Amino acid sequence: MAGLDLSAEERALVARAADFSRRHVAPAAAEWERARQMPLATLRAAAEAGLIGIEVPAALGGQGARFGAKLKVAEAIAGDCMAFSFSLINTQNIAAKLARDGSPAQIARYLPDLLAARRIGATALTEPGAGSDFAAIATHARKVAGGWRLRGEKAWITNAAVASLFTVYAQTAPGQGGRGIACFLVDAESPGFVRRPPFALLGGHAIGAGGFALEDCFVADADLMHPPGEAFKTALRSINGARTYVAGMCCAMVKSALKRALAYGGERTSFGRPLIEHQGLRWLLADVATDLEAASLLTERAAILIQDGADATTAAAHAKKFAARMASARIADCIQALGANGLREAEGLGRHLAMAKIAHFVDGTTEMQNERIGAALSRDYGGADRR
Repeated sequence: MAGLDLSAEERALVARAADFSRRHVAPAAAEWERARQMPLATLRAAAEAGLIGIEVPAALGGQGARFGAKLKVAEAIAGDCMAFSFSLINTQNIAAKLARDGSPAQIARYLPDLLAARRIGATALTEPGAGSDFAAIATHARKVAGGWRLRGEKAWITNAAVASLFTVYAQTAPGQGGRGIACFLVDAESPGFVRRPPFALLGGHAIGAGGFALEDCFVADADLMHPPGEAFKTALRSINGARTYVAGMCCAMVKSALKRALAYGGERTSFGRPLIEHQGLRWLLADVATDLEAASLLTERAAILIQDGADATTAAAHAKKFAARMASARIADCIQALGANGLREAEGLGRHLAMAKIAHFVDGTTEMQNERIGAALSRDYGGADRR
């Protein structure tokens, strides 16, 4: 299988993202966490750098890049702050979805504001009682003259703290599971939209996680993005991409933590020689490097399949499962390598560790990845002809 090839324009976009992160994200990430802040001003600066229109066609004001470029942009920023990277990518996903699936009127009304971050976008799938079991959502859409009335509660929504435009998934036919689910474009200024306070988490507050209620919120027929049946399939197709870029973000955090541990090991001396010359530390960090290489290869394999339009369901599940577990363990190892100094806020490894744990839940839990992998075991490994 060929590697993940980026065009010259896509490589330039990734370099621009890395420079943006170095100048705008790295210096501010600790303060965002301390203040439990959703950094709107920095999202707008990212928009000025063209980082919200990654997959939006150039004809509509975007960069016209492919999935691989989005993955590498996400990684370039996640090494400084995965929470901000995840927030940014989720806004870009709404812009790309609108550009791809929206009507001309919706594109004209919303896309310029999304690309400039005058509006922040969010995808609303999860509910207080339904997460990985997407077909079990209880938010209900009732057909009325000229549109739909939506009632229900959404929770654990990235960007919910500040987003003003949501793609909301709701059940139109109770008892029908995925066949009854539709997707609606909902403006947060609509009557009946009630924003909940952002969640207080153990970390990752730049992700803007929160929720909202829909209290007979009216959505016009023109803002039905995907009808019943089609919406469920569309959401499942997009989840493989999300799992893959989450895996990439985990790899970026581990790479950042490993670099810091190596630098510290070269600076600090113990018993008359640098720490890195002690076998215990050197072997520990060698194990970190091996796991990072493995997770990066799993992530690249899934990304290639997605970019080529192939089925990436199992590959994305492998990548996210392994990368999230690897990040939780190996970031903790890098903290250990710094001794007590690894606990200092200024080192940033605590932020990475919190986001590694969050990675176990976003876009399908680690247990859900095992379900996807388990469902394919006989196909992938069964049979007498398997070696």
